[in-house]
Amino acid sequence: MKYLIKVFSCALCFSFLSLTAQESVSKSNSTYHKTEGKKSIVNSTATSKNHQTLLAVMKATDLEELLDHAGPFTVFAPSDLAFQKISGKTVEYLLHPENRKELKDLLTYHIVAGQITASKILKAMCRGKGKATFTTVQGDIITATMKGIDIILNDSFGNTATIVVADSKQRNGVIHEIDSVILPGKI
Repeated sequence: MKYLIKVFSCALCFSFLSLTAQESVSKSNSTYHKTEGKKSIVNSTATSKNHQTLLAVMKATDLEELLDHAGPFTVFAPSDLAFQKISGKTVEYLLHPENRKELKDLLTYHIVAGQITASKILKAMCRGKGKATFTTVQGDIITATMKGIDIILNDSFGNTATIVVADSKQRNGVIHEIDSVILPGKI
């Protein structure tokens, strides 16, 4: 009986989270097209009007080739406005060649190996009693939680980012647009 209650509870939790996340995503303005599955992560970023800073970061860190051909990857893609909200060092400073390692750490903290859709994030949160953790390509952990109907990503410094557009499926992974930059360290 306990097992059935747990299964039912998790199924109910997943159904609720799925509906609320879908509702949240449907309200947002996507700059990535959900049906562009034939494009790579880099191609979609290059054609997005709101992700030119992310594209510049990909190029500056020499990850453009990897994100164009390898995969699958899940990219939590900060918009240009999200990059403008970084406190401390500016993106222009980070784009200087001598800061390449710091910039690469920043970018790879927004990438997780595998194709992790919003429904997979929600399932993991259901199994984790409202919390899910993912190891980034950079090697550190990001944590996903819910706030109302939004999926929130948290870094180890207390910074948060909301997934504002989920599940832009690409040839080599999936892109989730986020409204803030999460940080692998103090920048």
